[in-house]
Amino acid sequence: MLRQPRDGYRAGVDPVFLAATVQAKPGQSVLELGCGAAPALCCLGKRLPGLDLYGLELQPAYAELGRQNLSENGLTGTIWQGDLSTPPAEMKALSFHHVIANPPYFESDKRIKADDGGREIALAGETALATWVETATKRLRPRGYATFIQRAERLPELLSAMQQHLGALELLPLLPRKNRPPRLILLRGRKDGRAPFQFHAPQIIHEGPVHTEPGNAYSPRFDAVLSQGAELPFSS
Repeated sequence: MLRQPRDGYRAGVDPVFLAATVQAKPGQSVLELGCGAAPALCCLGKRLPGLDLYGLELQPAYAELGRQNLSENGLTGTIWQGDLSTPPAEMKALSFHHVIANPPYFESDKRIKADDGGREIALAGETALATWVETATKRLRPRGYATFIQRAERLPELLSAMQQHLGALELLPLLPRKNRPPRLILLRGRKDGRAPFQFHAPQIIHEGPVHTEPGNAYSPRFDAVLSQGAELPFSS
């Protein structure tokens, strides 16, 4: 169960997919940058008990919702309110096995702004993707993993930033349907990683050529992620 604003930004399936890719072990720590109301942290904590969960959220109201959601789902964790470009001292004093992020998908100067201020920040924040990647890398332990979900058209920007700071990059495109171009991509990198770049086979979210009612006709793998809390491996 997840509390979200009645008006404003409401999370979709993207943070669920992001959380499903994390391959963490009990006792490891996970930080989410821009965690919002903490849907990804809640999903991850339910799938993999025993993790140390942390989040950073710019907007105070969303940070408070995130704390409530963790507590009401029986999870313990810490969510800081602050800007990722100038993180709180408490966060800067720690390092993490995994850092995950679902940054705003749009560039603020290339779209019509949303009426709700909180929704606008979530959809098109002012912070560059390069800053998200740099902050994630600084907070990683040696050999730790950073995983991002982003719109496919911003892959060049995200890939360029991650190549400057991380190694062993892995790309997973998500196709809305068979024979459609990807709308979302998942990109993972490892601090101090030296393995060659891996371009994984695309995975298909929905079955069938078009949307039909009722339901969304998710493919078996994505149905398992959404309804059963299954993991989402990069390799099919």
